[in-house]
Amino acid sequence: MKILFVSLGCDKNLADTEMMLGMLREKGYTFTDDEAEADAAVVNTCCFIGDAKEESINTLLELGELRKSGRLKCLVAAGCLAQRYREEILREIPEVDALVGTMAIEEIAEAVEEALAGRGRCHYRELNSPPAAGCDRVLTTGGHYAYLKIAEGCNKRCTYCIIPKVRGDYRSIPMEALVAQAERLAGDGVKELILVAQETTLYGVDLYGTKSLPELLRRLARISGICWIRILYCYPEEITEELIEVMASEPKICHYLDIPIQHASNRILKQMGRRTDQEELRRRIGQLREKIPDICLRTTLISGFPTETEEDHEELYRFVNEMEFDRLGVFPYSQEEGTAAAEFPEQIEEAVKESRRDELMELQQAIAFEKAEEMIGRVLTVMVEGKVADEDVYVTRTYRDAPGVDGYLFLNTSAALMTGDFVKVIVTDSNEYDLIGEIYHE
Repeated sequence: MKILFVSLGCDKNLADTEMMLGMLREKGYTFTDDEAEADAAVVNTCCFIGDAKEESINTLLELGELRKSGRLKCLVAAGCLAQRYREEILREIPEVDALVGTMAIEEIAEAVEEALAGRGRCHYRELNSPPAAGCDRVLTTGGHYAYLKIAEGCNKRCTYCIIPKVRGDYRSIPMEALVAQAERLAGDGVKELILVAQETTLYGVDLYGTKSLPELLRRLARISGICWIRILYCYPEEITEELIEVMASEPKICHYLDIPIQHASNRILKQMGRRTDQEELRRRIGQLREKIPDICLRTTLISGFPTETEEDHEELYRFVNEMEFDRLGVFPYSQEEGTAAAEFPEQIEEAVKESRRDELMELQQAIAFEKAEEMIGRVLTVMVEGKVADEDVYVTRTYRDAPGVDGYLFLNTSAALMTGDFVKVIVTDSNEYDLIGEIYHE
């Protein structure tokens, strides 16, 4: 039996997908990207914001047409949309044979088997069940890097976010299970681990009574074959002196930190339910840059949050201009039913949200282009991602570039390189967000 597996949404969802693929492979299933070859289809859905929800629904509807025509023997919906909109999917998309909630992904093979036999049903577990861990994964990232999901759920309860209702409270995955998983990944050729969770900085608080991300990093750094460790989704108020020290002193940890701040107006931060303010953000950013001078900082912002005034927007604009983040993304506020912010009376018009987003991104573009120019002459180690067809040019990433969200360094060389190779290069030019370089000869 061949399965068409579609993974939507974030990298945390992708880690779940790879675990489900591993479970299906153990049961003898194979996989295809060709709808015409597929016997069954599984969609790991997302519903974090409106656009993601729409993409998930449209994907289910498109595959539902194949199911209706008989070309697919079954269709399974998994993940966040399946968790949040169980009744609606069953009612509006009857072609879906089975649903698998966010905490029941370990039942994916059973769900597919039942659906193929015409006995499809819903698979759900308690929202705060222990997160899945420890199974072999089918890597979809090319095999040279992998996401390591270190925790599930969130306790923050930001007013705009639906995650606690579809993923539950914060639950760390035991350190032994993570180290074992990382060792298997290294054995399979993975060289870069990218740590993800709804919030990585609180790792271990629930299991060990203290923030244990620094200890996890030390243990992961001891694994042979792992060369880079990258950390995403760090809440700024939870970053500790110990974490900064480990990042500064451990050579395998990339000097790169993703700290989603969402806004800089204290009034809006309070409305969002965030647990920090602009003063603390400034202190934390200053501290990171002082202790790790070459650190690359990425953040994300929300434009047009309910009640946001032009003055709030201008304050955020000034903050971005002053802080000069290396990487930055802006998302117009998405009014998600079931969240506190969705009920706020002063919702902002879509055109205003998008206009404010565009202003911030135009500012960031100028900052990013200037920072790229400043890299000219720097010697960096890069990881090879692939080769440009019919050209002596390789696509590579520096420590400053997380896959899928940041830029690339295009390496001009006739040398024979393989994906996953590490090469020392000198930056010779920049092209907007991307860099251009040559192999560095000492």
